[in-house]
Amino acid sequence: MLKRNRKLIRWGVVLLAIAFLGYGLWNFVTGWTPSRNSYPVQGIIANASNGQPRWSELAATGVDFAYITAVEGARGRDPQFQANLAAVQEAGIRFGALHHYDLCRSASEQATMFITSVPRNDRALPPAVQMDFAEGCNSRPNRALILAELATFLNQIEAHSGTPAILLLTPAFEREYQVGKSIDRNIWLEGNGISPDYSARPWVMWTANTQRRVSGIDGAVRWVVVRK
Repeated sequence: MLKRNRKLIRWGVVLLAIAFLGYGLWNFVTGWTPSRNSYPVQGIIANASNGQPRWSELAATGVDFAYITAVEGARGRDPQFQANLAAVQEAGIRFGALHHYDLCRSASEQATMFITSVPRNDRALPPAVQMDFAEGCNSRPNRALILAELATFLNQIEAHSGTPAILLLTPAFEREYQVGKSIDRNIWLEGNGISPDYSARPWVMWTANTQRRVSGIDGAVRWVVVRK
């Protein structure tokens, strides 16, 4: 009995140690951001999955800017966009609109959706266009068609916004289509904890942590930094 109790105690100690290590790792992952010395300007992406952010609280906790999802692929307009757009401006946080490009919809259709969703605002950051393989869309057009459609889309939304867009290129999409080689726009790349280099063009924005937890907003947010 004594031997069995000692064994149980040892296992209890091991499990407790694992739990503490897991808790510490979770806190590190959800709390990590690149150094402000290297990247003074840092912000987030927000969409309807984040509920109703308390933007004034976010401003006080180091969110310098926010990209707010306006159109979410085939699902259409983000239902929280208009509320977020009004609240982020009231909080004094710099803001921009993000469009999640959909390979299963035409460029002109998507441009119309963006233009009718996002009012022109001279104070806004350049519009961002996320290029990835969206769930529910199995279309894989050839590269020439992708570049032509993307150029059409960009021409239309940039005429509306008055500023060149920035392209958020996810790793799988950029490996497949190499958009950075042919479309002359600023590039935004992704890489959890590691500065990314998978595009031919150097990045100006980097999604450094996709699991960041921040006081003032529900759930995980993508934490983004700007190159000096």
